[in-house]
Amino acid sequence: MSGEQLWEAFVREKHPAGGMYTAWAFGMEADRLARLVLSGEKTATASAYPLYEWEREPLPTDGEYSVILDAKDQAVCVIRTNRVSVIPFHAVPAEHAFKEGEGDRSLAAWRETHEKFFTEELKRAGLEFSPDMKVVCEEFEVVYRP
Repeated sequence: MSGEQLWEAFVREKHPAGGMYTAWAFGMEADRLARLVLSGEKTATASAYPLYEWEREPLPTDGEYSVILDAKDQAVCVIRTNRVSVIPFHAVPAEHAFKEGEGDRSLAAWRETHEKFFTEELKRAGLEFSPDMKVVCEEFEVVYRP
């Protein structure tokens, strides 16, 4: 099912306020992370703030809807963003790392994984990682699944 088809089904059934959404997949491990979202283990994500500036993309906002895609661009669910904060990488709290649901859910593992991921993503844009770099932390909930 495409993102558009899932969104249309969601709108028909749930009648959400606002008709805007974005469709996207999680980083390099889209299938695994989408499964964590569906299982309820993953209720948060983080992204590199400098990439929003570089791509001239708006930051996510509270109440925003997203269609989560798998690695084949098939829709798996609709989420609603409940909280967005922008904080330095080194200040991301253990609670956020746990909510991301990855690995052993510890802050140390989160930092190791995300420093590597952010370094690679930033490099593609000609930018460098720094522990002081701002990170966009989002918390969300699944509001619809096929």
